[in-house]
Amino acid sequence: MIRTEYIVFVAAFVVTYVGVGWFRSWSLRKGYLDHPNERSSHETPTPRGGGLIIAAVTLAAYAGSSWYFDFKLSIGFVVGSLLVVAISWLDDIYSLSFAWRLVVHLLAATAVILDLGYFDSVVFPFVETPLQVGVFGIGISIIWIAWFINAYNFMDGIDGIAGVQAVAAGLGWLIVGLLAGIPVATVIGGVVVFSSIGFLIHNWQPAKIFMGDAGSAFLGFTFASMPFLLREQGIMRAALLPVVAVLFLWLFVFDSALTLIRRLIRGERVWTAHREHLYQKMVIAGRSHQFVSALYGGIAVAIAVSSALLVDQHNSTASYVSVVIVVFSTTLLLAINTVKTKSNKKL
Repeated sequence: MIRTEYIVFVAAFVVTYVGVGWFRSWSLRKGYLDHPNERSSHETPTPRGGGLIIAAVTLAAYAGSSWYFDFKLSIGFVVGSLLVVAISWLDDIYSLSFAWRLVVHLLAATAVILDLGYFDSVVFPFVETPLQVGVFGIGISIIWIAWFINAYNFMDGIDGIAGVQAVAAGLGWLIVGLLAGIPVATVIGGVVVFSSIGFLIHNWQPAKIFMGDAGSAFLGFTFASMPFLLREQGIMRAALLPVVAVLFLWLFVFDSALTLIRRLIRGERVWTAHREHLYQKMVIAGRSHQFVSALYGGIAVAIAVSSALLVDQHNSTASYVSVVIVVFSTTLLLAINTVKTKSNKKL
């Protein structure tokens, strides 16, 4: 007998693939195109905003599954998602100021916290005693969500990279849901995986359509909200979920944080567009979008699969495996950039 979740996943793939194709045609007719500039990684005007379909499919599946599988529908998550998608879509069309976007991101984060609570403690691998943060967790939780939204958005700069990261992180949450028997994680994780694959068919180099802020910001918001959505599900080792969430997006978190710190040290306006992320430097150095996105995606999947096992209290080796993969992959990424930079200087 075919499980209902599998039908939902297949439907998510089909609807997204068809929907993104339709959206691309509509964008071409309306002239909603991303025109290249000196900071762009593409050379021809291309439709953007295809990630709207991922957001719509994910939210529809989440709402419908909450009724079918009888889990609590988070109004805070739904409202926050709509706020993030709305402001991001307006930004895709009108290029809003960072201040307006940040205000809405903070409101969306607040909606989640009011509905689902906040981080009051965090557990780290190899450390038995939880880190208690108390009421400071309110501010930490809000900043956490806002940071994930913007980090994911910043990293969506070449064909395929945001899509493959979504597949990897979605796979991680899907595994968590299956291991812990939590439908909300299984549904959201699986739908994001298959919806993102449907989108990637259109977005792989050379991309026929871009994800746009509406898609990337929604995905960042969703992945940031997952630990809160799972807190009330009775999951074992719930305090470990923030660490797991970071690991699922490790390369995006590391790349964006490293670039942010470098630009802050130089006194630059960190909210403006640039081409200084590690993945962008790899493309500038001559690597194709396909190579860079596949590299990030492959590493992200390896980290996500191993990190998902951290929620299984009987799997004591998962922490060691995750650490090894994270350290190795981060070192590899830095080494590739260093080699290419030296090579370019010789030229």
